[in-house]
Amino acid sequence: MTIRHVVTWRLAESDPTLKAAQAAEIKAGLESLRGQIDGMSALDVGINTIGPATNWDVVLIADYADEAALAAYQVHPAHVAVTGIIRGLVAERSCVDFELPAL
Repeated sequence: MTIRHVVTWRLAESDPTLKAAQAAEIKAGLESLRGQIDGMSALDVGINTIGPATNWDVVLIADYADEAALAAYQVHPAHVAVTGIIRGLVAERSCVDFELPAL
């Protein structure tokens, strides 16, 4: 059963130029995880560039083979390093993990 992991962040920075740079830094850090995590089958990161300012700033959508793969990702050293950077930049975080239905 594939697990989809969706995380959104609202950045603490209010200056649009600095916020854009921080969002790009987060995106690059998360995208660097591709190919490093066993059981991760997909990873996409998006920056809110279209919607209103009330939208969240950055989203991660990643798929894992199963709950064990998601759990391994959470403690993987590369992921822990990226989350250390992210925590210093965000005001809020939300997350949803769910099973994808078989097609």
